[in-house]
Amino acid sequence: MKFSLQANDPLSKARAGTVTTAHGEIQTPIFMPVGTAGTVKAVHQRELKDDIDAKIILGNTYHLYLRPGLDTLEKAGGLHKFIGWDRPILTDSGGYQVYSLSKVRKIKEEGVTFHSHIDGSKHLFTPEYAMDIQRTIGADIIMAFDECTPYPCDYTYAAQSIKMTHRWLKRCCERFDTTEPKYGFDQTLFPIVQGSVYKDLRIKSAEFIASMGREGNAIGGLSVGEPAEEMYAMTEVVCDILPVEKPRYLMGVGTPINILENIALGVDMFDCVMPTRNARNGMLFTRNGIINIRNKKWENDFSPLDAESDLHADQVTSKAYLRHLVHSKEMLGAQIATLHNLHFYLWLVKQAREKIIAGEFYEWKNKMVKILGNKL
Repeated sequence: MKFSLQANDPLSKARAGTVTTAHGEIQTPIFMPVGTAGTVKAVHQRELKDDIDAKIILGNTYHLYLRPGLDTLEKAGGLHKFIGWDRPILTDSGGYQVYSLSKVRKIKEEGVTFHSHIDGSKHLFTPEYAMDIQRTIGADIIMAFDECTPYPCDYTYAAQSIKMTHRWLKRCCERFDTTEPKYGFDQTLFPIVQGSVYKDLRIKSAEFIASMGREGNAIGGLSVGEPAEEMYAMTEVVCDILPVEKPRYLMGVGTPINILENIALGVDMFDCVMPTRNARNGMLFTRNGIINIRNKKWENDFSPLDAESDLHADQVTSKAYLRHLVHSKEMLGAQIATLHNLHFYLWLVKQAREKIIAGEFYEWKNKMVKILGNKL
């Protein structure tokens, strides 16, 4: 994997770059749609490419490991071939799912024992096995196995947790560096900075992660319930330490406003289930604010979802029709809303990139932040 910088915003730490992988180029800043179980919910791969122009999507190690399973993925030739996607893929390590499964898992130095949410079967993820699983899935960018601490989190616990995350990272690197990719193309390992909302722990973790010299770095353990100001403060601390010449990925973030503010702090890559999950509940993100399409005010609004958008579904679907589909629990409603939200998120980061290159990002960002939170 290679990363090159094209531009820096003069009034913020925002930057525009290009990540080059075996499956294509990714222009940053970028938002990566989440495809948990080998699918971005309610969106066909053709639509992801042609309508949304997603440059990279995510797969979820925990879910893919349980279903369809490693045997099927390996026989298929990896996740790219299994799902019919020829652009880059990033996989998480399963660490976040382990965090969210707190009632059915045990964390030890060896790794994490958990029970499947599907059939209750018992499994063990070690740092080494997390690397092996992601080798078999075959993503272009794979993540180190870490512990994602909850919020709020006791300082002592967070301090012990980052020490273990760092020990696990050494084991991840050793396994990754002594194994080969399975499908004839290179893979890249990103370590993850942790430390909850404690500045000294974030500094310590960021310095350790930077010292590992990997090709890219991630920031984890944010957007887990802490106030946005805490998220921004921790992101700024970490971005000031992580190497300038390598991409920075803020995991699990977030709202359109969160994304713009974190771009201004120096983040290059984002992912979040928010645009897809909220779409299925009738929440639409737009360049003028947020629409709850379930509301009665849209019942007889026959204007298009977004007349300025170049997405076909935005131009031909009226607000009234989408409201009807959502209220009727028609699958098409979830599909159209998901297409709209993902297209908007990709439009937003593309606009951010253009403004960075033009040297106009900071003022544009401040103007957009005031608009994007409006309830329409």
